[in-house]
Amino acid sequence: MELRSQVLLWKLVLLQRPSGSSTAGSSVVSESAVSCAAGARAVLRCQSPRMVWTQDRLDDRQRVVHWDLSGGPTGGPARRLVDMYSAGKQRVYEPRDRGRLLLSPSAFHDGNFSLLIRAAGEMDEGLYTCNLHHHYCHLYETLAIRLEITDNPRVAGAHWDGEKEVLVVERGAPALLTCVNRAHVWTNRYLEEEQQVVHWDRQPPGVPHDRADRLLDLYASGERRAYGPPFLRDRVAVEVDAFARGDFSLHIEQLEPADEGTYSCHLHHHYCGLHERRVFHLKVTEPAPQPPPRDSPGNGSSHSSAPAPDPTLARGRNVINVIVPEGRAHFFQQLGYVLATLLLFILLLITGILATRQRRRGGYEYSDKKSGKSKGKDVNMAEFAVVTGDQAFYKSEDIQLDYKNNILKERAELAHSPLPAKNIDLGKEFRKEYCK
Repeated sequence: MELRSQVLLWKLVLLQRPSGSSTAGSSVVSESAVSCAAGARAVLRCQSPRMVWTQDRLDDRQRVVHWDLSGGPTGGPARRLVDMYSAGKQRVYEPRDRGRLLLSPSAFHDGNFSLLIRAAGEMDEGLYTCNLHHHYCHLYETLAIRLEITDNPRVAGAHWDGEKEVLVVERGAPALLTCVNRAHVWTNRYLEEEQQVVHWDRQPPGVPHDRADRLLDLYASGERRAYGPPFLRDRVAVEVDAFARGDFSLHIEQLEPADEGTYSCHLHHHYCGLHERRVFHLKVTEPAPQPPPRDSPGNGSSHSSAPAPDPTLARGRNVINVIVPEGRAHFFQQLGYVLATLLLFILLLITGILATRQRRRGGYEYSDKKSGKSKGKDVNMAEFAVVTGDQAFYKSEDIQLDYKNNILKERAELAHSPLPAKNIDLGKEFRKEYCK
């Protein structure tokens, strides 16, 4: 009996040999069509809470293995026999099983979670389940084995009943319930932050998936790599805290018709065995026509619409015209222009008036000089021989003269007026002559 127990222990050791793990291919979990107008911003939603990275400094991924027994001789619900955590020791629940139920201490390093029962008896018969739980990666795996006890050594052995393994053990002999899972998620042979990768691919229209262009590579360690054509590389981005929030949505600024195509978001959590792909079919449409601006009342503008753009011209980046309302500063500026114009007009008017007055004053001085010269001479009216006949002639004529001033006019009127009649006594004149 001791020899058989040692053989089973050696068999348990031989089962602890490493084997490579295969990486599952990406599975398409969603496929959607996205339509956006040219010049707008497109957001391709790619979110997964399972990709949230939390660094575990205690090197404990909350992994646990436990063996349960159900359907024993006494019946009843399943009961916990033994369990073990990745950073702890195994625990045996029943006192009678202590020292009888054994798990390999290196189970979470070599992936061998087999249970060894020393001296199996009738109380050990039933359905055993090996349960592997990974709370961080949300992984749950179960393996069922039925244990039967017999007194016939020839019947002892193992066989498959179509659903599970059936192990027949001789009474009092050791029983080894095999449960092996060497996936790296259980053995912790890889660093978690090196196993989380997110990348975006782009397929132009008509290009198959295997020839897609890589746009971005994101790693949980913080490294980022940008690829793709230059016209698109500077307009695509993913948030910096993507791994902290599990949001790897792709933002595309200023959409252009050349951005059309199929975009794929690949989520790879190699540590947890997560491989998902989300597909987006992006279509870029023409921007909606802007409504004509309303004309303000009283500005005299016409209500005719603007001419339609030429469809033959290549459309470039959109230009947005922003109309800023007039403020108080603009009003004062216009008022300053009006006041400056009015002041200039007043200065010109004053200059014209002063020039006119100066010119008239020069004419008056010239007239005064001429009149002063005429005052120096005394006009002797006796020198003019005036005949009565001539006086009558000048009376009859209405002579219109233009004079420089009133003095000349008065003198002219005095010269033209008839002299008073003078009475001459001839006898008295003769007497004067005779007396001489």
